[in-house]
Amino acid sequence: MTAQAAESRELAVVIGLEVHVQVETATKIFCSCSTDVGDDEPNTHTCPVCLGLPGSLPVLNEGAVEAAVKIGKAIDADIPEETTFHRKNYYYPDLPKNFQITQYDAPICQDGELEFSHEGSRRSVGIRRAHLEEDPGSIKHVREGTESLEARTCSIDRADYTLIDYNRAGTPLMEIVTRPDFRDPAEVRAFLEKLEEVLEYLGVFDPTRDGSLRIDANLSVVDAAEVGEDGEISEDVLEEANRTEVKNISSHKGAEQALSFEASRQKKLIESGRAVEQETRHFNETHGNTVGMRSKEEEKDYRYFREADLPPLQVSDWKETIPIPELPDARRKRFQSEYGLSEEAASKLTSTKQVADFYEELASEYDADLVATWVADNLLGELNYRDMAITDIEDRLNEVATLVELVADEEITAKNAREIVLRDMLDEGDDPETVVEREGLGKSSGDEVQQAVEEAIEENPDAVEDYHSGEGGAINFLVGQVMQKTGGSADPSDVNGRLREELDE
Repeated sequence: MTAQAAESRELAVVIGLEVHVQVETATKIFCSCSTDVGDDEPNTHTCPVCLGLPGSLPVLNEGAVEAAVKIGKAIDADIPEETTFHRKNYYYPDLPKNFQITQYDAPICQDGELEFSHEGSRRSVGIRRAHLEEDPGSIKHVREGTESLEARTCSIDRADYTLIDYNRAGTPLMEIVTRPDFRDPAEVRAFLEKLEEVLEYLGVFDPTRDGSLRIDANLSVVDAAEVGEDGEISEDVLEEANRTEVKNISSHKGAEQALSFEASRQKKLIESGRAVEQETRHFNETHGNTVGMRSKEEEKDYRYFREADLPPLQVSDWKETIPIPELPDARRKRFQSEYGLSEEAASKLTSTKQVADFYEELASEYDADLVATWVADNLLGELNYRDMAITDIEDRLNEVATLVELVADEEITAKNAREIVLRDMLDEGDDPETVVEREGLGKSSGDEVQQAVEEAIEENPDAVEDYHSGEGGAINFLVGQVMQKTGGSADPSDVNGRLREELDE
């Protein structure tokens, strides 16, 4: 095809994901080594099983299976009568056995779907399969130098040597494989955010863990004319299109960035009359681009065969006894109907399970609208401004509850609570009572406010005259004078009412 002919083609992007999710369990999937690695020394959470030493035998972790069933129920997947484990054979330094125990043609979850919102509309993406497997170890590429190890950690192309830590080897993974239903990298980001939200609600996922969620993405470019009105593309067209796999993306934002670059790269190749090479590529977060790693493996290259040391797994009856909690969409709708919240407020308040639980705890004691404003707008807004999450202050939520109580009981103005107390709490670490006492923010008594009102009227005759002449801004000026006299501790609406009462006599 000539470059001129290629330029006239309208192209469409096709994306499918393989999302690797670390399942939250106390021990690894096939041995009793702890998964609570934290900052422990490398290679201290290992045993003959997760190191793949001769003669060691795997024993399946029941908690990992239970988590897999919960995920399957949440994505409305089929959970078959029987599922099996296989060996996926390949060599890589972080895989000590030279094979990975995984699931092949009988995964524990099949044919599911997940709905998410994107640009104001609902989208549904098919989940082809979700299966259990073991995580490899972790690799750190290092360059020579006298600085700390962390400072010398670098990308593979700049490294002088590589260190391997097997503490992570054997951590339970769920690999969630979508259908090629994405047509835009922004959709991928929205999907990942929703998936992580659901996993967190299920209680099977800890986003703070190193490597807790990693994404491999397959992307190809096809003629837009091959995409049906419903967004479907035939298997033949997908088979003919050369695709690249972008490996080890570690964030929602990174996925959108990597796939945007890769889509642009492939389109430019096609538009210039060149072919897209089927290969595996690495996403360089520093430069925001993808670089070629190797030719892409095919399924046959892994030489799958049954894992003889693990019997077939039967969970079809057991799954009925495993409950799952109220999921984000259902809780969002309930918040709207039960508490009368707007869709926007309900979405903010159900963004994480911890936020939703905190809101409901406060709403059981105080006005639901007041609490919604404080949690959804004030607290989350201030946290977001500081690039923090509610998990960063989870041991101080009782202090936030105290602040809401002070506002609800009208012991402090909402303005002072928001602009002074809350910000001081987050920036300086003080508790609300300390800030209120230090800044003198307790509400002024009725006599103090009334005295300040009378003084403001007496000291500002021009503003009084403007008020009687119908100047709308005059009353606001006088309110400001009273607030200044009371150190901001008066209630502005109360001050407004008192001023009008005095001025209208």
